Amino acid sequence: MRIPSALRRPLPAAAALALLLAGCGNDDGPFFQGYAEGDYVYVASSEAGRLTELPVRRGQQVAAGAPLFALDAERETAARNQASAQLAAAAAQLEDIATGKRPAEVDVTRAQLAQAEAASRRSATQLRRDTEQFRIGGIARSQLDDSREQARSDEARVRELKAQLDVAALPGRDDQRLAQAAQVEAARAALAQADWTLAQKRQAAPAAGLVFDTLYRVGEWVPAGSPVVSLLPPGNIKVRLFVPQAALGALKVGQQLMVSCDGCGDPIPVRIDYISTQAEYTPPVIYSRETRGKLVYMIQARPAPETTPRLHPGQPLEAVPQ
Repeated sequence: MRIPSALRRPLPAAAALALLLAGCGNDDGPFFQGYAEGDYVYVASSEAGRLTELPVRRGQQVAAGAPLFALDAERETAARNQASAQLAAAAAQLEDIATGKRPAEVDVTRAQLAQAEAASRRSATQLRRDTEQFRIGGIARSQLDDSREQARSDEARVRELKAQLDVAALPGRDDQRLAQAAQVEAARAALAQADWTLAQKRQAAPAAGLVFDTLYRVGEWVPAGSPVVSLLPPGNIKVRLFVPQAALGALKVGQQLMVSCDGCGDPIPVRIDYISTQAEYTPPVIYSRETRGKLVYMIQARPAPETTPRLHPGQPLEAVPQ
C-alpha cells in the first residue's frame, strides 16, 4: 500500500512534541500513535489480452485458488493445439523409425525375391544345358558366356533382395533415432511452453484474502504484467506506529504491544518486527537537549492472524507497551 502523502511528510514539531507528552498525561505509561497498513498482492498475467471474465468484486472475500479473472485466449489455444499436433507427429515418426519398414513394403520385397529366385533357377538350368551343348559343339562359346552371365546376374539379384528383407527388419540407425528422439523432446518442451502461456490467461487467488480493488472492467485491454485485481491477505495487515525518541530505547524487535482503535473492541496484541533507524522528523539545528524531544521513529508490528479482520488499512491506532 502506498502511504498517503500527508503521512510521508516529516511530522511537524508540535506533533512530535505531542507524542512525547502523551506519556506525561493521566495514563500510567506512554502510548504511541499510528495507523494500520496493508501489503497488497497485485495479481497480473504475464500475457496481454482483452479482459473477458471478472467474477470477483471489491470487498469480496475469496479463498485460495478461487478464479479472479480471465483474458481472451484464442491465439494461445491455437498455439497449444499446434504444439500438441507437432508432438504427436514427431512421436509417430520416432516409432516408425524404431520398427523398420511397414508390412506392406516387406511383402513387396518378398514377392520380388520370389520372382528373382524363379528367374535364377531358370538361368541356372539354361546354363547347364548350354554347357552340355557347348561340350558337344552344338553352340558357340559366346552363347555359353551369355548364359553364364545371366545366371550370375540372377543369383546376385536374389542376394540383393534377401539383403533388403534383412534391412527392412532392422530399426533406424542409431544416429537417426537419436536425432528423432531429440525432435520429440523439443516438441514436448514447446507443448509445455504453450500450456504455460495458455494457463497465464486465467489467474486464481494465490492466497485467501479480501478483494481490495479491481483495476479493469470486462472488455478492456490489459497489457502484459498489468495488475487486474489487488488482494489483501489477512497476514499482510501490519501496524505502523511513531515512537518518541525518548521511548525508543525501551522497545525491541519481538516485543508485544497492545493496540486499540475506535470501534475495535478489546485491545489487539501485536509484535514489533521492525524498528526504523532513521528519524521521521529532523530539526534544522544540531541535536541539542531541547531539540531531541522533537524526534520520532517509525516502528512496524504484526497482529495475530485471527485479529486482522478487526483492522483496516488507514485506520488510526494507539498502542501501549505490555
